[in-house]
Amino acid sequence: MDPRTPCLIGIAQRTIREQPGPEPLDLWESVAREAADDARLPLSRLGSLQVVWTDSWQYDSPVGRLAERLGAAPRHRAYSAVGGTAPQLLIGAAAAGIAAGEFDSALVAGAEALATRRAYRKAGEHVPWSHPADPKPPYGWERPPHPSALAHGLFLPVHTYPIMETARRARLGVTIEEEVRERALMMAPMTEVAAANPHAWRRTVRTAGELAADRRYVGWPYTRSTVAVLEVDQAAAVVLAGSGLADRLGVPAEQRVYLRGWAYAEDTWEVAARPSLGLSPAAGAAARAAFDRAGLGLGDMDALDVYSCFAVALRQACDALGFDPLDRRGLTVTGGLPYAGGPASDYVLHSTATMAGLLRAQPGHGLVTGVGMHLTKHSSAVWSSSPGGRAGDSAPVHVGKEVPLVPAYSGPGVVAGYTVAHGRDGGFEKGFVVVEVPGSGRAYAVVTEEELLAEAESRELVGQEVRVVTDGKVNVASW
Repeated sequence: MDPRTPCLIGIAQRTIREQPGPEPLDLWESVAREAADDARLPLSRLGSLQVVWTDSWQYDSPVGRLAERLGAAPRHRAYSAVGGTAPQLLIGAAAAGIAAGEFDSALVAGAEALATRRAYRKAGEHVPWSHPADPKPPYGWERPPHPSALAHGLFLPVHTYPIMETARRARLGVTIEEEVRERALMMAPMTEVAAANPHAWRRTVRTAGELAADRRYVGWPYTRSTVAVLEVDQAAAVVLAGSGLADRLGVPAEQRVYLRGWAYAEDTWEVAARPSLGLSPAAGAAARAAFDRAGLGLGDMDALDVYSCFAVALRQACDALGFDPLDRRGLTVTGGLPYAGGPASDYVLHSTATMAGLLRAQPGHGLVTGVGMHLTKHSSAVWSSSPGGRAGDSAPVHVGKEVPLVPAYSGPGVVAGYTVAHGRDGGFEKGFVVVEVPGSGRAYAVVTEEELLAEAESRELVGQEVRVVTDGKVNVASW
């Protein structure tokens, strides 16, 4: 074997259940040391140190502060942008650097302490964490939302993902009741996996009937019990090394897990600009490229962890893969973001660490996927207890053409997808609609009349003809 063949040799996860807990820097240090111990790697010889963006706190030098804590002087350093694919992009870069001989070891760490931030906020106290950035840097997204989306207040995933869900539902001819029932059947087994995962945030088994009965809407038709739980205190880290270094460190063969192949792809960034709101060509493209680079296929996978921030992410991935959501292999090895925990951009580090632990115990192959932004960014990684494939091959896959966006529009239109936002008290806030504009593209619009919001939740609105008026910035729809 080429001594530069990258393999994962160290893993660590930590979940803090009592708040207030440690700050992210403390969590990074804790899991980094644990993963390095697992890998038998002295931190002083670390070649690359990479950290996943944290929403909890903006440090003046995130990677530099962690390096100081660890007593490490890595030549290569990186701090990610925001998004659920960020951990895989860092892992992929680490594997490519090892394969190219740029360095022979890399540690990737991530942490969120959003539950602790909430605890301080509820107590009326300031967060007493170290090394704040001054001034604060811009938020870490790669590009900001479209001005029209911002003007309509449509930039939270809890509102954009339901729009795609309603579009998919209508395209397939699924009724509202059927969507709820199928979602519950798909996600109930995930709660069982989370209950058996010692690192999971929510470890209560929920039946399909219980999930279907939940009416605590956040962005209709999604309920609190079926969407990612963000306010968690969780951290994870992984260590990769060349096989030659792993030999010198004395890492047993059964502790090594290989990145056989991975890929990244993007759909159109703006939700309303997608040719089909209910389809994700990029999800399929990323998975196919990863399988091709790995020299394996879906049928070879012994386990999967499909990104699960919202049900439509699971469904579009299954649609693209041709995978039955009720397949005996299951959709997750962690329990998924609604139950194991959804620590902002960091979840894929947890799913990767869990998959690696599983493949150490039960040799075979596993697929881990990631999703970023509004079902925009997609990553797929094939992990294996045996070497092979093309781990360093990471050329991105580009798919999709954009539908033109019409920022300000007055006139008739047809609903292409929609949702109703609910507040913390459970009441209506407003509706968000993507409207097909005759002959010229799509437009965002809001619905404000409570009677119409109630009607939107009681029947299929996709395909409904609407009348849109605008003040030049915000479009308002009614019917």
